[in-house]
Amino acid sequence: MPRVSIIMGVYNGFKRMDRSIQSIIEQTYKDWEFIICDDGSSDDSYKKLQGYATKDNRIVVIKNVQNAGLAQTLNNCLKEVKGEYVARMDDDDYSHPDRLEKEVAFLDIHPEYAIVATARNMVDEEGTWGEDTFVGERSASDIYRGYMFAHPTVMIRKEAYDKVGGYSTYPGIGREEDTDLWCKMYANGYKGYIMGEKLLDYFESRSSMTRRKFKYRFAETRIKLKYRSQLDVPFYMIPLAFKPILVGMLPKAVVEMYHHYIFNKEIDK
Repeated sequence: MPRVSIIMGVYNGFKRMDRSIQSIIEQTYKDWEFIICDDGSSDDSYKKLQGYATKDNRIVVIKNVQNAGLAQTLNNCLKEVKGEYVARMDDDDYSHPDRLEKEVAFLDIHPEYAIVATARNMVDEEGTWGEDTFVGERSASDIYRGYMFAHPTVMIRKEAYDKVGGYSTYPGIGREEDTDLWCKMYANGYKGYIMGEKLLDYFESRSSMTRRKFKYRFAETRIKLKYRSQLDVPFYMIPLAFKPILVGMLPKAVVEMYHHYIFNKEIDK
């Protein structure tokens, strides 16, 4: 029985997923299973995934009959999980070789935390353009203000996933399944910590904040308003729930400047 289960959804990832999968195979920590769900891809992703599973019996491949979105795909992965700890991975990111080893060690010696995340490099097709180096515990107020965990960096106790029922899939949640998950976990008394070491290369466009659709910004705001009282966030902080919408209304240049300010590096001109 593996101690760690890694879960990942793939949708038309044939051209990009090799480096991601290989980064798990090459982990220094070996007691794992890697559950990958193909989310109804129209390319040859599923066929390639089956090839990986044939070569390494720790890799378990499942398939959605049709595209279901990331939240449902991850829930389908969770149904197959056997591990005590569950790590996330995306098909365009890269886990550093000692990521799993260090996250397992942290959870083993810190039973007070259900979630451990790591710092990360921000990368795109041109290379590394920024870094997210926050270290420390995230409070419920942090989550409410939008200072969360980078989803693909986390390792979470399976019992916490079970307690909150995995990822929410209700109408209108959009791509904010991670925001909803952190709110649910904190509402249930769980908490998390971010280790300062950069253990994942996180693929994100330099202009991602300016291209984020308003329906996702509204979804994040609705989630925060929904959970405010359960998170015991003071009434006066309610306006902070609208931050995603307000940011989306700012001029593109201002948003890009802010984006690159918080990730510590300037845009390469």
